[in-house]
Amino acid sequence: MPIPWNVELHHGRVGVRALRQSDALRWDHLRRSSADWLGPWDASLPPEGGQPTTSYRHMISVLRKRAKRGEVMPFVTTWDGVMVGQVSVSSITWGAARAASIGYWVAVDYAGRRITPTAVALVCDLLFERMLLHRVDIAIRPENHPSLAVVRRLGFTEVGLAPRYLHIAGEWADHRLFQLLSEDVGGRVIDRIGESHQ
Repeated sequence: MPIPWNVELHHGRVGVRALRQSDALRWDHLRRSSADWLGPWDASLPPEGGQPTTSYRHMISVLRKRAKRGEVMPFVTTWDGVMVGQVSVSSITWGAARAASIGYWVAVDYAGRRITPTAVALVCDLLFERMLLHRVDIAIRPENHPSLAVVRRLGFTEVGLAPRYLHIAGEWADHRLFQLLSEDVGGRVIDRIGESHQ
């Protein structure tokens, strides 16, 4: 089934759109300026996992190729049309599961404006309404309080703790696992955000 990743979604001042090759310089700037803010939560490759990607441009190219094959949905989060973060859909599964996982980040200068929960809600609605998925999963480090606030606001249910679940910031790290099921939404996920932003 083709996935609708090359879309533009909006709610108030927050937008979600497909990642573009031209985003490389902005991505690099945001990641560098927010290194201390994002670093503790960044995925890393274990020693046996090979070498990390050498450039943002190459990484974007790889993500876009994988999106065209229906493996991932790499989105950019925007504020007033300017890229400020990312929401990524991965582990897209059809068949009996009909599920996907979401990961996200926002630059430190834009934190606290409800940008990430709004972007995640927009993407969840896309996954439930257009792709007809049944479950969306999010894995979060137990000490990542800003990220935990996102799933709480959107009504995700905690389903357990996964010890040493992902390699993060140089080590295998425990994660709390959350899910949102299509039948538990009762409308649109974006409706849980409330009115337009300041």
